[in-house]
Amino acid sequence: MLRFIPVWFDSMGSKSSSTYIETKDVRIFIDPGLSALQPGFPIPESWKSSYNMMGYRAIQSLASKADIIIVTHYHYDHFEDPYSPYLDAKKIYGDKLILIKDPNIYINRSQHERARIFLEHMVGFFLDKPLEDFLTEPKKTDFDDPLEWIPIALNKDFGDYNRRRREILASGKKRFLSLCDMWSKSMWIKEINERSLHIEFADGREYTFGSTRIRFTEPMFHGIEFDRLGWVIGVIIETKGRKLLYTSDVQGPFIEDYAEWVIRENPDIVIIDGPPTYQFGYMMTRTNLRRAIENIKNILRHTDSELIIWDHHLLRDIYWRERVGEALEEAKKLGRQLITSAEFYGKKPVADLARLLKRDSRIKREEFIIPPNIEQINL
Repeated sequence: MLRFIPVWFDSMGSKSSSTYIETKDVRIFIDPGLSALQPGFPIPESWKSSYNMMGYRAIQSLASKADIIIVTHYHYDHFEDPYSPYLDAKKIYGDKLILIKDPNIYINRSQHERARIFLEHMVGFFLDKPLEDFLTEPKKTDFDDPLEWIPIALNKDFGDYNRRRREILASGKKRFLSLCDMWSKSMWIKEINERSLHIEFADGREYTFGSTRIRFTEPMFHGIEFDRLGWVIGVIIETKGRKLLYTSDVQGPFIEDYAEWVIRENPDIVIIDGPPTYQFGYMMTRTNLRRAIENIKNILRHTDSELIIWDHHLLRDIYWRERVGEALEEAKKLGRQLITSAEFYGKKPVADLARLLKRDSRIKREEFIIPPNIEQINL
């Protein structure tokens, strides 16, 4: 038995990809956090606040039932601080196994700082101790080039874009070397196993609970190669012939090796964050949008997945259907389920409804379909 509940996602009104999985052996919650949709998203701010509160209630309800909490990276829509006024930290994190992205390496500067604040607050809240009690000297000073982990993307011919891509990779390599210097000189945080607080670093590790296996990837780029947003870890959960794969924020996926990873795993359920098309022409190029579309089409063609949730960044764009229409048509042609979390519940994505509001300001909030009350789902 593998039960899956998409708890809260962007299609439901907040930046989030919080997910609950239950097997016969263990209950797992991935990325218990959310943030409000961007200021430019065309619905009233009061509506965004309302969606956020519904999301927090759903996260609180299901995360409190979990045995394991997973945090795949340190963006605020993926984890919640223990001092948050919106969630009860004891119910979310207390007396649970917390598996998190390694806060010491393969992490950009902003997430490096956020991870330290998060863990400082965790040990302060649960143990009444300073973070200094859990610091140690760096364990490594030499780090593998992450381009070595994506040979398909690295050797792909992008035609006229090749020259620009070489410039981007060269610039990214310089930033990476600067980060290596930071990782090798900063004090490292140790794993924590005291009283009611149990935190381990999950990158590349595997855990077994009865007949359930939880596997984590090595760090993957949050977007394109050497993306300034840093790295994330993906999650595979399998039990008795059933498998769920959660990519975390690979944004598309843009990178061909990540699509091949999904194809190789051939999971029953896939949760992929789509490309951030709301940044098209600004932070995202036509070439990389093309990559994301081709990669999701390959996943559709070469897996037997019964359900693919394509959500998160993609649903911050009210014109998302046009941007990725080719992929949606491919899914329709193949008879595959490539849908948003809102559609999983038989609802329309908030982005689609926001588009209606943009055309007709007379639309009332009650005409917008409110996402289902997830906390009432019978477990």
